[in-house]
Amino acid sequence: MSDDTTETKKTGRLWRRYVYFGVPVMGAAAAFIAGIVFWGGFNTAMEATNTMPFCISCHEMEDNVYAEYKGTIHDVNRSGVGAVCSDCHVPKDWTHKIIRKIQASREVWGKLTGSISTPEKFDAKRLELAMHEWERMKSTDSRECRNCHDFESMLPEKQRPRARQQHMNAIETGQTCIDCHKGIAHKDLRDRADEEYLAGLESPNPKFAREIPQEYLDSLARIEAKEAAEAEAAAAAAKAAEDAVAARIAAAVEQAKAAASAGDVGAPASTAAAASSGTADAGIDWGKTNPIAVTMFYPGQASFEWVQNGKTHGGARPFTKGGDKCSTCHAKELAAMGQKIVTGEKAEPTPIPGKRGSIDATLQATHDAENLYLRLQFKAAAHTPVPFVDGGKMDPDNPVKVAMMIAGQGIEYVEQAGCWATCHNDSRYMPDAPEADALAAAGDVAQRIGASEFVSKYIAESRTEIELKGRNNAPLGGWDKLKSEDEIAAYLDGGTFMDLLRANPTGGNNGHILDARRVDEGAPIDTSVTLEGDTWTVVIKRPLDTGAPGDVKIEAGKVYTVGFAIHDDFTTARFHHVSMDWRLGLDDPNVEINATAQ
Repeated sequence: MSDDTTETKKTGRLWRRYVYFGVPVMGAAAAFIAGIVFWGGFNTAMEATNTMPFCISCHEMEDNVYAEYKGTIHDVNRSGVGAVCSDCHVPKDWTHKIIRKIQASREVWGKLTGSISTPEKFDAKRLELAMHEWERMKSTDSRECRNCHDFESMLPEKQRPRARQQHMNAIETGQTCIDCHKGIAHKDLRDRADEEYLAGLESPNPKFAREIPQEYLDSLARIEAKEAAEAEAAAAAAKAAEDAVAARIAAAVEQAKAAASAGDVGAPASTAAAASSGTADAGIDWGKTNPIAVTMFYPGQASFEWVQNGKTHGGARPFTKGGDKCSTCHAKELAAMGQKIVTGEKAEPTPIPGKRGSIDATLQATHDAENLYLRLQFKAAAHTPVPFVDGGKMDPDNPVKVAMMIAGQGIEYVEQAGCWATCHNDSRYMPDAPEADALAAAGDVAQRIGASEFVSKYIAESRTEIELKGRNNAPLGGWDKLKSEDEIAAYLDGGTFMDLLRANPTGGNNGHILDARRVDEGAPIDTSVTLEGDTWTVVIKRPLDTGAPGDVKIEAGKVYTVGFAIHDDFTTARFHHVSMDWRLGLDDPNVEINATAQ
């Protein structure tokens, strides 16, 4: 007797004639083939919906988001690697792909109902649609982005300093691609979203945090070593330049002395100017100090409110929540940043044609038992007339001015931002500067801060409120939200102010910034500003302890946050060049500006 469990059993009809383990062979084969055909057809149809032609087959997509996508880095680039719609908006794995396709059916409903049929209707829905996509990508740790971009494959050597720092923070804290990279292929709608919504959406997710890849750390070490070598070379070049300037000045002085001895009244003007360069640094041996390279950049209308607003400044969260200094991200890109702003590409609605975006200066600091001495040297620039000022010179009496601020205590964010803490969106030449009628209507407030024509610098502590978000189109800043006179006096007595030193060819002054910019009487400083050849030399001599209100006492063992500004080419107000936050100390090799003893 045969064993039906191991041998083929014949049945009546052909398709049932042969059975294995109770399954008709022909029937199973037919089902298998049908499954292949169905699955192949299903996947063919599925993949057809992932093509660019399908995605832009309706005018709503072709005329709006596709038009914005054309020409972006994801469409065309130097490597020739492009990303189509599905690369960014459809997961690769089958399960999530099916879920995404089901979700996308809502877009078909929008087409059928005509809710996005015109540019006006589409624009009205754009923020809602963008928010859905932001939230989806946030929930998946930007899964589609990581099909092409991954921390494991990043090389800091190929990134800008700011990018490498931000990626490092993202790896460690659990931020994801969409937190920072909105609007890279389509219109950026971030500025339409509510600030509180963005703050919640873009906050780090600890579940996304990971170890920093070793490849990343190795690459970072290589680029930091290279930059350290470049910094050392720059310091040597700065020293050589300083020595060359000193040699030219010394030669000019000797020439002037020789001319005077010979009775030559026709000595060159530059020689005479060099010989009478002032006494601010008399007796100081600058050869005992090491000059440091300082890049001053053009800031435009990037105010203190602008810095803290996530809609205008991508680094707002690292600044306000993470405690990052401005220099953390921007110290190595000041020249490029200044050029971007000075040309009007960003944060400057009234560019001055031809104005340089940055100034490379050398800074030296020293002290004796009583005084602090600072010397700043930089190249003069060709005159670039200001188009919106009669005569092209904003301050015809001063071809150059130099200012220094020393931060007092109790000023929020000052250690991160330096003198930026005094620059507000409602100051002169800024977007929300009050008009003359608003100043006149302010009465006592305007009188107290001396705002007859414009609002000067101030610190936020002097106001009851500072508007940062511009809700309901409210102007940013808080010039008219002035605290009481008693409160202002208490801040001054307690050291909450910015000490301000200024030097220009017509003289210098000492002051402070609290409720407004003030000039302090009876607080002695000495300055000299000279032009020798094409090089400006500015010296500031300031007592370590003036004993006067509004002045910071400089003591050994303490570190002070300082900032510098250069108004070159007869400019004034915000049309200057500024430094990032710097640290100053006496005989302290751990700070950027080490004022060594004579």
